[in-house]
Formats: sequence, C-alpha cells, structure tokens
Amino acid sequence: MRKHILAIDQGTTSSRAILFNDKGEIEGISQKELTLHYPGNGWVEQEAEDIWNDTAFACRDVLEGADLMATDVAAIGITNQRETTIVWDRRTGEPVHRAIVWQDRRTADYCATLLKHEQMVQKKTGLLIDPYFSATKIKWILDNVSGARARAEKGELCFGTVDSFLLWRLTGGKVHATDITNASRTLLYNIVTQDWDDELLALFGVPRAMLPEVRDNSGLFGVTDVLGGETPVCGMAGDQQAALVGQACFSPGMVKSTYGTGCFALMNIGGAFRLSQNRMLTTVGYRLGGKISYAIEGSIFVSGAAVQWLRDGLGIIKSAKETEALAQSVNDNGGVYLVPGFTGLGAPHWNPQARGAITGLTRGATAAHVARAALEAQAYQTLDLMQAMSADAGLPIGEIRVDGGMVKNDWLCQFLADMLAKPVLRPSVIETTALGAAYLAGLHAGVYPSAEDISGRWVCEKKFEPKMAQMERQKLYAGWQHAVKQVLA
Repeated sequence: MRKHILAIDQGTTSSRAILFNDKGEIEGISQKELTLHYPGNGWVEQEAEDIWNDTAFACRDVLEGADLMATDVAAIGITNQRETTIVWDRRTGEPVHRAIVWQDRRTADYCATLLKHEQMVQKKTGLLIDPYFSATKIKWILDNVSGARARAEKGELCFGTVDSFLLWRLTGGKVHATDITNASRTLLYNIVTQDWDDELLALFGVPRAMLPEVRDNSGLFGVTDVLGGETPVCGMAGDQQAALVGQACFSPGMVKSTYGTGCFALMNIGGAFRLSQNRMLTTVGYRLGGKISYAIEGSIFVSGAAVQWLRDGLGIIKSAKETEALAQSVNDNGGVYLVPGFTGLGAPHWNPQARGAITGLTRGATAAHVARAALEAQAYQTLDLMQAMSADAGLPIGEIRVDGGMVKNDWLCQFLADMLAKPVLRPSVIETTALGAAYLAGLHAGVYPSAEDISGRWVCEKKFEPKMAQMERQKLYAGWQHAVKQVLA
C-alpha cells in the first residue's frame, strides 16, 4: 500500500509541496516564493500561470528530494489561499486576467452600493458584503476584460478559486470542481441549502455556467499524471478550514488560530447554521461523508504581512525571526501601537477604506518598539475576535490551538496567552494547513482511518499559560482600542 500523502499548500506569498508519511510526519518540503503585483491603490494581483508553474515545480522537487516517484504517493491533498479569483478559458485553460488576490480592495465602492442587500446575503452565505470575497472580483473581471461577460454567459469561461484552477490543470482540464469550504467564501454559495444560489448570482451578475461543481472535502476529485504517474487527488479545503482539520478541532467549541499572511481564527460550532450577531462570519468548517460542520470565523487581513513590511518596507529587520529579540530588547511597548490596516480592517470592523497607522510615537520610540508593536497587534486583534466569537457561539473558549509561521516566535505565543487570558497550545507540527489537506486526502485513500484517529495524533509541543496581571492587560488593550478608533476616525 502507498503510504505517502502529497499536500499542495498554495498560499499568498508562496507555493509549497509537503510530503507526509502515514504517521502524519513531514518527510519533505519544497517552496517557491510567489510575486505579488500592486497595479493600483489597494489592488493586489498574481500571475495565475506562476501559481501553477510554481506549484508543479514544488511537487516534482519534493518527490525528487525524497527519492520517490508519483506512484509512491497514495493521494494528493490541496489547500489554498481562499477567495483569490481566477477566470480562464474553458477550451485552452488560459487565464483571461491576472488572479485577483483576496486582499484586493478595488471593488470597495461597488460593495458600498450593495449594503442594503447585506442581511439577505448574510442569511444565505454567513458572510458580509466585502471586497474580500470572490463575487465582486468575478464581476470586475467580467466587466473589465473585453468580451469576457458574453463569453462567460456562453459557458466559454470558467471561474475558480485557486484550488479549482490547480485541479483543472492537474487533471488536464477534465475536472472543474471545488470543495464546499472554498465555495462558501465566494458570496455566491448558499451554505444552508448547500448549493449555488440564483438570487446571489443575479445580485452579483455572475453566470451559473462558469461555476465549478461543489464537493465534500474528502473524496476522489480526479486523477493527475502531471507528476509522472497516475495519482488521485482526494482532498481539498481552503487554508483556514484545512488548518481546523489539521488541528483536530472536530468538537464544538474548539478553536484554532492561524498566523500566516493574515490571521484567521475558527471555532467549530457543529452542524447547526448560526448567524453572527457581532460581525463575525459563519462559514463551512468541513463536510465529510455529506455531514456538515459549521464554524464562526474571525478574519484579520494583516498578520505576518506586517512583519514582511518591517523587512521590505521599513528595512528595520532582515528576517522575521529578528522580531523576537527586538521585542524582548525593550521593557514595554513605550505606548507605541501599530494598527496594520494596510488593506482595510477585517473582523469585527469590516472597514475596507481603513489604512494602517503607528500611534504613540515619541522621540524615545525605536525600531524595537515598532517591531514589538507589530507583534502585539496580532494579540490585540485576536482578542477582538475571541470576544465576539465567544458571544456568538454561546460557548466558552477553554484554549487556543495556534499554528502558522509566526507562532515559531515564543515571545508572541506568550503575549497571546497573556492578552487572551487563555492557554495557547502550539502543536508539534505547525504546518497544520498542509497537514489538514493531507488528512483529508488520506481519509479517502485509507492512509488515515478516521477523524477520531486524526484527533489521537494531535500532540502539543509547547503550552503557554497566561502570566500577565489583569490590570496591565486592561491598560494595554485600552491603548489598542484607542489606536483603532483613531484609524477608523
């Protein structure tokens, strides 16, 4: 029996392939950085061909590094940056425009004209009307690429999020499908009836003919020979839902928080759809064997991207790992707060026009204070989410399972625990997004027997207990709330 799973983890800043064995252990990683393009104020794009070429390269490279062939791989799982929108020619597979990235804000003014429909949209999708989601990105492409709308209505064009585009390419154009978690992020999919919704399609002007088939997260999506032998694609989920699975959050009330380019916290709320009363999102957590589990989600647009900005924009660090030593080098934040609204503010504010700010600067402020403020902002934003999430779900939050590149930073994990006043648990495998994709593929391929088996594999590498006094926590959070008010004003 083949015992390896190849997980494709296609993210905002890189495309990666990670090889897992039947114990859920990493046996190889290959990564290629992905270029982001900024053609206008608040616009963010990627070349879809780069996404595909880099992904294919990473897959071949990781197999070669492990001295394995495609025939040694039991299945492929795909996880991806969600909401990023690609429209391509059904016959040739050629994209008609660059991919419009989830961070892109070009449709903010258009979204503002639709707010009278938000209650209807939220009841069907669990989402709020925002440029973040795919629907208005699709509309923009159809309205701005010559002939695109007419071609889409004739069924000549396909829409897909990144997972769907990769599956199309992997199967040589034979399969145009997505999974329910990615579909749930488009503003076009009714997560109550679990189908594309005609009223939503009409509202956003998207022809049904260009939409992919929607499937469970674990199952046979198709077969690829791109890697040199026939390999089934058996798992697919948007990155945050894949991390929910990778963190084994299968019971209502369990919470995971991922710190990548952005920060996304999800709480499993079980099989009953429930609307947020605090401007959080209700989304599909996963669907296995036709049985759905929903989640409450809080979305922070800028997390690790703030650290990238310290490196690339300000030049005050050369690598992300330097931020830990810088944060420790000062006794406190010196009253400095960084509100990373570079692409607007997500939950619970949902203000696409907001922009970033550093407040509280004095002559005594240093690069270390700014670096510390960038890390502290992740904890303050997470606290914003947890308070709203707990109120929505009516469930107490006992602990937070964290993952993503930023949580390698012990100082950040401890500050998270201090601000949240909850234990923060870092797993032995922090590549939980890719691990979740591997689990979903392996469930269908028989490499991993059950969700219960996956839960039994979860291991805590380090637990961070809160140590901060309540008075200090309240003072720091009040400073953050004041800084956010200044930005929103």
